Amino acid sequence: MNLKSLKVVLLGVAVALSGCMTQSKYMVKSDGAATAAHPDKATVVFLRPSSFGGAIQASVYDTGPQEDKFIGIVSAGDKLAYSAEPGEHLFMVIAENADFMIAHLDAGKTYYVDVRPRPGVWKARFSLLPIHNDPAAKYSTQSQEFQHWLEKTTWIEKGPGADQWYHEHASNIREKKLDYMQKWDRMKASDKANLTLNPSDGK
Repeated sequence: MNLKSLKVVLLGVAVALSGCMTQSKYMVKSDGAATAAHPDKATVVFLRPSSFGGAIQASVYDTGPQEDKFIGIVSAGDKLAYSAEPGEHLFMVIAENADFMIAHLDAGKTYYVDVRPRPGVWKARFSLLPIHNDPAAKYSTQSQEFQHWLEKTTWIEKGPGADQWYHEHASNIREKKLDYMQKWDRMKASDKANLTLNPSDGK
C-alpha cells in the first residue's frame, strides 16, 4: 500500500471513530415503557452515552451454549431495555470484536450496562461494563455522571426488519462469538469479576 492509499485508509478510520453519529435503520424510538419492572422478570438497560465511534453500531445479545438471543442494535445516544429471566446470564456485544459480561439478576429489579466504545483496528470495538449500585464504584448508578447518561440517551426498541437482519447474519455472529470466547475463557476469575453485574446492583 502506497503512502497516499494509507492516508485515505487512516482518514476513513478517523471518520468512523469520530463523533459523527448514525442510527440503525432496524431500531425505532420508543417511550421506554419496556423498562417497567415486572415482578417475575429482571430488566437490563443497555446505555451508550458516548459519541465515540458514533458511525458504528453495536449489537447486543443474551448468549448461551445453545442459542444467542438478539436483544437489539445500540447506536450512540441510545438506551435499550431487555426483559430477562432471573438468574445468571452472559451478555455479548458484537462489532469489530465480540466481548462479554456476566450478570446475576434478581426478579423485579432494573440493572444498567454501559455499552462502551474503544479504538479498534478498522472501526470501533465495544465492551459491556456493569454499572454498580455502589457510590464507590467507577461506574455507579448513584453518580451524577450516570444521571447525565440517562438524560442524554434516548429509548429505542427493535423495529421492522431487526430480527430478519439478525437471522441473515447469525452464522457470522456466532463465528465471531466462538473466536472471542476463547479469550474470555482464558480470562482470570478476578478480571471476570470486574465484568459482572451482581444481584445487589439492581434497583
